[in-house]
Amino acid sequence: MEESSDLYDMHETNGSPPWDDHDHRCLEELDNVECLRRKIKFFFMNPCEKYHARGRKPWKLLLQIIKIAIITIQLVSFGLSNQMVVRFKEENLMTFKHLFLKDYVNGGMDMNAVYRQADVYDHIDYVLEQYGHLHNITVGNHEYEKNGTFYNPLTVCQEFYRNGTIYPGNETFEIDAQVKTDCFNVYPMDHPSLREALPNFKLHFKRMLSVKITFVLKAINLQTITFDNRAHSGRMTVDLESDVEINECRDWKVTGASARNIYLTVLFDCFIIITCIGSFALCARSVVNGIHLQLEYTLYSRNQVPWSDKLEFLNGWYILIIVSDTLTISGSILKMEIQTKVLTSYDVCSILLGTGTMFVWIGVIRYMGYFRKYNILILTLRAAFPNVIRFICCAGIIYLSYCFCGWVVLGPYHEKFRTLNTVSECLFSLINGDDMYPTFNHMKQKSSLVWIFSRVYLYSFVSLFIYMVLSLFITIITDTYDTIKQQQQSGTPTSELQKFLSGCNDLPNSGMYRLDENKGFLNCCVSRCRERLTSEA
Repeated sequence: MEESSDLYDMHETNGSPPWDDHDHRCLEELDNVECLRRKIKFFFMNPCEKYHARGRKPWKLLLQIIKIAIITIQLVSFGLSNQMVVRFKEENLMTFKHLFLKDYVNGGMDMNAVYRQADVYDHIDYVLEQYGHLHNITVGNHEYEKNGTFYNPLTVCQEFYRNGTIYPGNETFEIDAQVKTDCFNVYPMDHPSLREALPNFKLHFKRMLSVKITFVLKAINLQTITFDNRAHSGRMTVDLESDVEINECRDWKVTGASARNIYLTVLFDCFIIITCIGSFALCARSVVNGIHLQLEYTLYSRNQVPWSDKLEFLNGWYILIIVSDTLTISGSILKMEIQTKVLTSYDVCSILLGTGTMFVWIGVIRYMGYFRKYNILILTLRAAFPNVIRFICCAGIIYLSYCFCGWVVLGPYHEKFRTLNTVSECLFSLINGDDMYPTFNHMKQKSSLVWIFSRVYLYSFVSLFIYMVLSLFITIITDTYDTIKQQQQSGTPTSELQKFLSGCNDLPNSGMYRLDENKGFLNCCVSRCRERLTSEA
């Protein structure tokens, strides 16, 4: 004790304490590791724990709650206004079908079709007559399109093989597969009939593929009436297609309460953009901090860190929120342009806002994971995801093989197998137990061999995917759930990163995580080291 006292006095006279060198060594060797543990442990704390550790307000949590509310309000408002656009498109299409398709019946289960040559000419003549008298018969606001001072004409185009001779009686035919197109123009103010407007117009029914009548109206941009004869079955289908294009107005003026509502909506969208920018900045900062900590931990571990531990520092929830903020900002800017009649990209805007809102609500799951009972579900989904992806890849190969086989073999005999898209939808419905009896029952029995094959095909698919594939899929999830549950109950660390963090037993409210204004985070390290030296002395 006397030697220690003399040594203390000697160093005190020199102005430096006796443990000065030891203090630096401790700071460099021992407490650097302790500080790294605390920094990483603080990074993985939830907002409440961070508040107790440093008194830091949970700004990201509060901002996400506000953002969820205002973005949902924005989406509902845009969805209600978008419904009017959808209604406009649907009702305009129905209007034009009644105006230009002869004997059109609303809600008919079958497509309009003609079976006689005279009926084809009558339908074309009916379209020309209705188009010429459009101003006198329609109750809507429709106008012919002008190019300068002249009206744009209606166009009648016939597509047919350049040459062809067909003799069904002799079972012979000769066709030149090159397609030729003849087009004629009819101006709207002439009010002619087909024979008056096109006296030399003749349909080549034996070689004809289709007849298309195209015209442009200002209420809705492009209308195309198609007489389809590609199957050459004696039944020519008649259909009207509307290529909808809503253009911005060159000059518009709105007064009264409606104008005030537009300005308030634009102001609300600006507030959402500012909120999303703040959320983007906070989440981006957290991602950058996580990358820095990952580099520090990798340097400490001498680059012997598995990828699973490295990915722990890259918070996927923050990435999701950043993507959501980007989509919402882009969608809000586009929505403001639509509100002010500068752009009319409703579909793009709805995709951006809808996807952004979906990601925002999915991001709420992150905060639910702070509760133990919810956290096990999130951990199960994350742990099972790689195995699920591998399993889906294997099952998808089998699924595609059934799709191709069903399309080729059953397509000519079953309406649900006519295209690859409908085949996939039908098989997916069968996996979920939907529409089973109609799928079996609607199979045509024209070919006994194909009918027997269809039974083997459908029974094998249902048995394989419902009783085996789905059962194995559920087993993967349940096994992962049991594994995560056992790990939580045992409390033993399962990764190298968790083992490293288990060495830090400081509680959030212990005061060891608080920052000193001058010394920063190393203040806790110096304090901790001096406490150790004092206890050792």
